[in-house]
Amino acid sequence: MSASADVLALAKIEVKLSDIPEGKSVTFKWRGKPLFIRHRTPAEIQTERSIDVASLRHPEHDADRVQEDKWLVIIGVCTHLGCVPIANAGDFGGYYCPCHGSHYDASGRIRKGPAPLNLEVPYYEFAGDGTIIVG
Repeated sequence: MSASADVLALAKIEVKLSDIPEGKSVTFKWRGKPLFIRHRTPAEIQTERSIDVASLRHPEHDADRVQEDKWLVIIGVCTHLGCVPIANAGDFGGYYCPCHGSHYDASGRIRKGPAPLNLEVPYYEFAGDGTIIVG
């Protein structure tokens, strides 16, 4: 038994990246969850690449969380209790969860607060025509 067409349509989302200005994060709905796509600035990229990974609660290199330096693609659900973080906020310029005070950096890594893990990076691929396909 295969999935119906409406179920398959929800499985993937295609996003035109030129609609996202540099330095901004845009939210899309994907599989019933918020999907954050952030167009990172050169300064953000440099900052995230310079972090001592050993100092992180959930150590992941920035390069392991992105396919192209300027594009961060993450699920917008706090890993503490499932609230939706606010973009371009918090002590580390990334995301801030107002429910219990978790702070994430511009790579979606947990830096402060009760969340145990980094924000999830879903499967995605660049389509080659200025779009990405998530899912």
